[in-house]
Amino acid sequence: MVLTDTDLTRCLFSRAFNLDQIRLEGRTTFGAPPADQRRRGIRPIRYTRRRTLAEEHHWRANTLGAHSGWHPRYSAHTPDSVDVAALYRQLCKAFEDGKNEPGAADFYYGECEMRRHDRTGTAKGERRLLWGYWLLSGYGLRASRSFTWLLAAMSVTVLLLMGTGLPTHDPDPATTGTLHGSKINLNTSTPDLALHGGWPQRMTWNRAEKAARVAVNSVVFRSSGQNLTTAGTYIEMASRLLEPLAHDP
Repeated sequence: MVLTDTDLTRCLFSRAFNLDQIRLEGRTTFGAPPADQRRRGIRPIRYTRRRTLAEEHHWRANTLGAHSGWHPRYSAHTPDSVDVAALYRQLCKAFEDGKNEPGAADFYYGECEMRRHDRTGTAKGERRLLWGYWLLSGYGLRASRSFTWLLAAMSVTVLLLMGTGLPTHDPDPATTGTLHGSKINLNTSTPDLALHGGWPQRMTWNRAEKAARVAVNSVVFRSSGQNLTTAGTYIEMASRLLEPLAHDP
């Protein structure tokens, strides 16, 4: 079945069969989350703009209450989160089969949302992973969120490097020699890295520029080549391991 230029804002797909074989063409309209910012207790809530199914509206209104901004359904039957996730999954496949990847992204987001809130069919560990996936990158679909977390993580790395990771001065190699008759034996060594001075001496623009260069080279270009203290070496190792998760979870 092919639907063209159809308003599906209030259409119910539950209990339908073979939704993955449906074709949606033209300007097909779906519902949307509440547009205004709301509060849940003292915590502000602002929903991501995306296409939503009427079943999700009904489930959220039944869970959060009619005051939440989601449109309730005046019926005795309201599908649970497992059913809504299955609907999103089938429609996502329908969009992918129709080569409409941007349209499929909204339905993938909706499926992950339903799985994240499902307390019966989704294990607690999986729900926590989905929560982290949502928080860091919006299920890999919100580039601005990933970029914000990456900048925050790199800012923390720069501050740590300025405080404990960069030595006060780059050590200069020292060469010593001994004379035995007509022969000279030379030995070149590098002094141990040292960090001196209090926090005012460490928090300077020159050290900030150097720490930022180390962080960018380490995380983005995967190379460093800088002289770091022992603490700085571990900070760089942690940044290489953790910061890529912010943009590629």
